[in-house]
Amino acid sequence: MAQSSGTAPGAGDLHTRVLIVGGGLSGMTLAAALGGAGLDTVVVDRDPPAVRVAPGHDLRTTAIALATRRVLEGAGIWPGVAGQAEPILDIRIADGRAPVFLHFDHTEVGDEPFGHIVDNRLLRQAMLDRLSELPSVTTLAPAALTQIRHDGARVDATLSTGQTVRAELVVGADGKGSLVRRLAGIRTRGFTYRQKAFVCALGHDHPHNGVAVEHFFPAGPFAVLPMGDDADGTHRSSVVWSDTPRRAEALAKLPEAAFNAAITARVGNWLGDARVLGARGVYPLGLQFATRLAGDRLALVADAGHAIHPIAGQGLNLGLRDVAALAEVVIDAARLGQDAGSRDVLDAYEQWRRFDIAAMMAATDGLVRLFSNALPPIQLARDIGLAAVGRIPRVKAFFMHHAMGTQGRLPRMVRGEAL
Repeated sequence: MAQSSGTAPGAGDLHTRVLIVGGGLSGMTLAAALGGAGLDTVVVDRDPPAVRVAPGHDLRTTAIALATRRVLEGAGIWPGVAGQAEPILDIRIADGRAPVFLHFDHTEVGDEPFGHIVDNRLLRQAMLDRLSELPSVTTLAPAALTQIRHDGARVDATLSTGQTVRAELVVGADGKGSLVRRLAGIRTRGFTYRQKAFVCALGHDHPHNGVAVEHFFPAGPFAVLPMGDDADGTHRSSVVWSDTPRRAEALAKLPEAAFNAAITARVGNWLGDARVLGARGVYPLGLQFATRLAGDRLALVADAGHAIHPIAGQGLNLGLRDVAALAEVVIDAARLGQDAGSRDVLDAYEQWRRFDIAAMMAATDGLVRLFSNALPPIQLARDIGLAAVGRIPRVKAFFMHHAMGTQGRLPRMVRGEAL
């Protein structure tokens, strides 16, 4: 068994079933899923946990779809954040300022919300708390991967602390610039959008009533997502404003009064006067995918394997479906006494995930390109399409189920079943 969580770097070499490189949202969820099933797991992360949850470290919120909530429930993480997660009850999609908009009401497809909006910092804290409860999970932080060596039956990973971790399987959960991926010689393809995402939290006069709004403008999508009220009763929402890099950077630097006037004008009057709460941030946007999701005793999950535009808020949801699929095939193999890093296990994972990833990349990129076109005939066609979807119940239900992440061949965790 791996040493208990909190082992100090340099305390000695470790032997484990699975080594996860990257202590972000996807890496910690995988560790919680594997650890919850009793599999020895080591997580290596560059940042100390206190840095990960410090105010201002990550200003973003995450849209947790229904399917992703089930994954977090199965990993034992959701109870730690459920009380601070704001349900999405309605979704309204509009083409710029056009009078036609598409309205999704969660009651049309069941009793469950489409999903929840959660502050990334709070989600990380809930994950750290869950890992601390699992004796089979060891977290080494701060520590960084420096080298990977294979001997056929195992992988030896050397860390910046001088330790060596011997594992059956190494998982790259270390983001877009994944070192695990590069050390494995797995190439990537992709491009950078001519957009950056400006993010902040807003306080506003009127309650949002669980409504998420996304407007598509030629410069990029603009989303207002419901957040829970502050302790003092201030109504809050999260803004993700994709625009040209110059415009996004300028928004971050505007004096507060000027910014509040600009954001109120962009949001409209449905929330009343709006004002920024806390810091503002800007993040680059791009599409990137690895040519393979698996190698010799190695698997990639989430941003290490693919990164998409935040349009429709599907990035983490896609990544946690990776986590659910990988956890399932690894745990099933372990229960049968099989090698977690065997070619059969990793082939099963890669084949399972390829279609979902390709479909989501195509859908998000297609939406960005479609709605970034300002030609009047294209805009008219878009508006007709939105209106048509809203009038055809089966088509509308199809899109709502996709927003909830409940379509396709789903892992057990996504279906709400135990691993």
